[in-house]
Amino acid sequence: MEFTTIKETTQKLKNKNISIFELCEIFIKRTNNNLDLNAYIYFNEEKINQQLVSHSGSSNLLNGIPLAIKDLFCTKSMPTTAASKILKDFQPPYESFVTQKLLNQGSIFMGKTNCDEFAMGSANTTSYFGNVINPLSSKDRPLVPGGSSGGSAAAVAANLCLGATGTDTGGSIRQPASFCGIVGIKPTYGLCSRWGVVAFASSLDQAGIFANNVEDSALLMEGIAGYDSNDSTSANVKIPNYCQSINTNLIGKTVGIPSEYNVPGIPEEISIVWEKAIKKLENGGVKIKRISLPHTKYALPTYYIIAPAEASSNLARYDGVKYGFRSEISSSLDDMYELTRREGFGKEVKRRILIGTYVLSSGYYDAYYIKAQKVRKLIANDFENAFRECDFILTPTTPSPAFPIGDKEDDPIKMYLNDIFTVPASLAGIPGISIPFGKSKDGLPLGIQLLSKHFNEQTIFDAASFLEKNND
Repeated sequence: MEFTTIKETTQKLKNKNISIFELCEIFIKRTNNNLDLNAYIYFNEEKINQQLVSHSGSSNLLNGIPLAIKDLFCTKSMPTTAASKILKDFQPPYESFVTQKLLNQGSIFMGKTNCDEFAMGSANTTSYFGNVINPLSSKDRPLVPGGSSGGSAAAVAANLCLGATGTDTGGSIRQPASFCGIVGIKPTYGLCSRWGVVAFASSLDQAGIFANNVEDSALLMEGIAGYDSNDSTSANVKIPNYCQSINTNLIGKTVGIPSEYNVPGIPEEISIVWEKAIKKLENGGVKIKRISLPHTKYALPTYYIIAPAEASSNLARYDGVKYGFRSEISSSLDDMYELTRREGFGKEVKRRILIGTYVLSSGYYDAYYIKAQKVRKLIANDFENAFRECDFILTPTTPSPAFPIGDKEDDPIKMYLNDIFTVPASLAGIPGISIPFGKSKDGLPLGIQLLSKHFNEQTIFDAASFLEKNND
């Protein structure tokens, strides 16, 4: 039997066409046959079997569904490393809010997926545990899966699970979803609790979902969203039944097409896919409105001041004293601090800590960090103004398809430019979804991004579902 969607799998489980044990055995076998993708940091058949033995069963739609968990979410029964040497073999004593919700609904965790170290990267090449390979790669040309949640995206794309969690700080769900040809959603900041998620940039980090289709992503999003008093930024809002409420009748809706996303040098194949999606919406009765988001050009530099600044503060806790890696060659306390961080962090993480410490330092705080926060507000205001005129916004997800491993490694700025279309929504805290909607000249997937106002996930599920059904 083929298992690619949660809905069909749930029906087969209910009809007793297959048991949960047999279902998980299929996904265990698939994973063992695809270990070369390096999608998982932690994959342990014994742990999966322990979950199955203690599984109580329920009538919930996620009962028995095999999922993969990004190795940024604390899990009580599995290590959590953030793909870093400094947290190698770290075993959390508690479960994150998001993963506990998934466990309560009866899902089975296949393992912890690989990612860029501390979620810092756009290609999944900064992990201490090695590169993740895009399942769409050819044998002689391995491609990046995108980052930072590349392991989760690769696991879903290779059918090693039926869905996966990710985190998105500046595009770390949407960009890998585009590169791997699957659906990825970053919800509104505050919709999903950050409690128990290893922090990168606290005002930007948000948990989200990867799935094979829009319906499954809506179902999983409903499963992980919710208020959590342990997270001071958690929003106490009602969570709709996203999946059952999907309505693909978009007649009377207005879509905004921002001129600033038509950046110089964008490949023609990206523009063609974008125009195709616009035409499909127009044919479906959607009014097309050309809009302006004038401060978009400042989004990347703003992000790469704010995010490293918060990272430099958040990562100060990893010093070798209480948990995690500790250097064995130190001769004093100061040496221990310095050598532990020097040996424990990778090059990209150290680069961002240094940038963050610099922009927060005396004499530069106002010039960089405070100014970036002011520009961030202007970017958010652009979106607020746009949503007075339109119901949702349509843009490309990435400026290119997946590229070969090793490309853009010589210049960090080239790598950072991969997030040019995803970062603005992260700075504004609005929801965004990427769905596959076309192919490059080399046959690689290209994604389309849909954005809407705060806590308006239902609209982007509706529009994404319409495009998914009309993607021909």
